[in-house]
Amino acid sequence: MADIQFVLITGLSGAGKTEAIRSFEDLGFFCVDNLPPALLPPFTELVARTGSITRVAVVCDIRGGLFFDHLYQALEDLERHGSHYQVLFLEASDEVLVRRFKETRRRHPLAPEGGSILDGVREERKRLEGIRGRASRIIDTSHLAPRELKERIATAFLGEGGERRALLISILSFGFKHGVPLDCDLVFDVRFLPNPHWVESLRPLTGLDPAVVEYIFRWPLSCQFMEKLYDFISFVLPHYVSEGKSQLVIGIGCTGGRHRSVAVAQRLGERLEADGYQVRVSHRDCDL
Repeated sequence: MADIQFVLITGLSGAGKTEAIRSFEDLGFFCVDNLPPALLPPFTELVARTGSITRVAVVCDIRGGLFFDHLYQALEDLERHGSHYQVLFLEASDEVLVRRFKETRRRHPLAPEGGSILDGVREERKRLEGIRGRASRIIDTSHLAPRELKERIATAFLGEGGERRALLISILSFGFKHGVPLDCDLVFDVRFLPNPHWVESLRPLTGLDPAVVEYIFRWPLSCQFMEKLYDFISFVLPHYVSEGKSQLVIGIGCTGGRHRSVAVAQRLGERLEADGYQVRVSHRDCDL
């Protein structure tokens, strides 16, 4: 577990744990909701054996009933085996928690039979004092919108600039003659750029080949377009992040989807990745 970032999410019912686990999932964490605490040690061992999971977030809370009482023992077991973990504790004011339960018309898990929501909130707050004291990070969600909670989590657990990793950017090259992809948020047409298709030696190649890339970007028009495209995308991305968008699909299209769109998509992806964004580049029609 030394190389695995392990975050335990807990806190008061209604404080936003569901929203938190979704945020961690968007940040690329392997997530498990409502795991019984006694399963924490074997779960961490299982994760370590995969060798491919580097970030984990788990919710353990009062919903576990009697199982939740095993949390302290489970954490001690983790420490004894040298497993490092962080605890994120979410809370909110009594007034806000009561209002949230009334809005959702749900019963508080600790509210006594015939008792009030407030009685349940106060009892839970008392029972969680110990784990709150062990928290690495405490976030009061009383006045936070979901996107603001997501930004705080990204910054707290991925460091400076971590909020950028809350947005997954998928860049997809394609050919217009094969149809425009249905799931694109933004589409850019690069059919006006010099076309390698008309150069006999380049025709059988793709935009992944250095000779094709060199040909496309030897022209001032291509370089100027690339700068303007990058400037535009760099301008809008922080605004998508601040709105809480978790995925953005950018389509780059040329006629056949083999040369110009591929080269432009690759170069854009490289530049955005260098800026700290999560980027995936794929080429739908490159091999057609």
